[in-house]
Amino acid sequence: MLTTLQTSYSDTRATDLAWALGREPLPALAVLDLRLAGATLQMRLLGASHQVLLEEEGGSCSETVACMPGSSTPLPLGVAKRFGDWEYEFAARVETLSEGSFAGRAQELLALVADHPHGLAGTFPGSPHAFTAMLAQRTEGQVRWRTWHAYPQEGQLVVTRTRVGVRTAVPVP
Repeated sequence: MLTTLQTSYSDTRATDLAWALGREPLPALAVLDLRLAGATLQMRLLGASHQVLLEEEGGSCSETVACMPGSSTPLPLGVAKRFGDWEYEFAARVETLSEGSFAGRAQELLALVADHPHGLAGTFPGSPHAFTAMLAQRTEGQVRWRTWHAYPQEGQLVVTRTRVGVRTAVPVP
């Protein structure tokens, strides 16, 4: 699903993004509710940020990547956590692209997400390349999602990927 977000572009730099687990739902500009083989996933666009709410028999998880005033947790390159019977893995990277490369990558990503049944993307008034996009899937008993946060004025694209699933026992040799 592709939508134009009716708000000003508030997150102005990739370095303004912070990461948090366990936050309560924040006001969203666009929402996509999904059922993925027993899991309920809600993808939420918060300006140029995102929040994902996951509920499954084993528990729940809330991931937020946004400009959060007063947050002391900047966007990490990677996180691995265990909570309850679940494992949570998060990774982020920042791509810096030339103006032409950025425009092409933006069009490619928006086309990928726009018509995908598990995709949500929002563009911002004023720049066709200012967007936040999300794509989810369930494979091998795990729920996974990827996100893209575009900052055309800097030529930067923040890319995240997350995996949440039940811990599996590792056999001891």
